[in-house]
Amino acid sequence: MTSRNSIRALVLALALVPVVAGCAGSQGGGPSTGDTRFVPGDGKMSVFTADARKPAPKVEGTSLDDGPISLAAYRGKIVVLNFWASWCAPCVAEAPVLKDVAAATKADGVEFLGVAFKDDKAAAKAFERNHQPGYPSLYDQPGKVALAFQGTVPPAAIPATLIIDREGRIAARALGAVKYTDLLNAVKTVGNERRAG
Repeated sequence: MTSRNSIRALVLALALVPVVAGCAGSQGGGPSTGDTRFVPGDGKMSVFTADARKPAPKVEGTSLDDGPISLAAYRGKIVVLNFWASWCAPCVAEAPVLKDVAAATKADGVEFLGVAFKDDKAAAKAFERNHQPGYPSLYDQPGKVALAFQGTVPPAAIPATLIIDREGRIAARALGAVKYTDLLNAVKTVGNERRAG
């Protein structure tokens, strides 16, 4: 069993990694009652140059509605991938932003996909009912999807948002709650690349 001191040491170590931001959850699921560990992020989007982009790993699983879901199904489209949890306050704060940008860019062929990270399924489904994002979320209670992105999105840091380009590469990243203008501008920048190139 992990001691409280070991957990504190782990959180401190994560805080020292420059790319870590967001809510730090316990390894077994959402935080226990009274757990307020949080590493703030600024939510700003960093767009990567084409030569610096890494291919997104294989992402597949089951949606919160128990249907199959995979990132590969969106190949050829811009995909905004958002890691969230119902117990994460910044995730709650950014939910309307994601919903609005998803609606504003849907006609341009941009797809949004959530990843419910280390969450209780009933709580995650209630979150979706309350916020009605308009796009599906993959249920990732074990955190396997986040681990697949190790080196890009720290597994214990949420919210985190990635933009995947039409070639399946990670084109942009934000750690922390995103802002409407920052996300919309980053999506448009990545979306305009085909025309520019």
